[in-house]
Amino acid sequence: MKIFVDADGCPVVDISIKVAKEFEIHIIVVKNYAVQIEDGYAEIVTVDISSDSADYYIANRIDKGDILVSQDHGLAAMCLAKGAICINQNGFIINNENIDGMLNRRHMNSKLRREQGIYSKFKKRNPKADEDFERALRKLINSTD
Repeated sequence: MKIFVDADGCPVVDISIKVAKEFEIHIIVVKNYAVQIEDGYAEIVTVDISSDSADYYIANRIDKGDILVSQDHGLAAMCLAKGAICINQNGFIINNENIDGMLNRRHMNSKLRREQGIYSKFKKRNPKADEDFERALRKLINSTD
């Protein structure tokens, strides 16, 4: 098992690395060259800044049973198709039962933004969200042993 982190815009990179290190799991952090991340344990992969470069890198290398940490529903769908386990930055497990609804909501929200200029404001991330993510990632790793 490996953990892949889609690091572009991901608020839980450090937590993911910490947990991977504790469990001695290989972790690959994929980022574009505009994102600065350094770590002595994780494998850091830098890709082109073009749209979806990190997503394609991950989708082409992830295997059945690997874990993906990402808030990108499209990438999650590609990785689920390969048998990967997907978790978002809030600790929500993305699976074959809920991905269609998530992709549909993403499409509808994108359509509203384009047609009506409706944009939502994201709330500032709180420490509880980080705790929830870490707890969920640990539980996920323990359940796959």
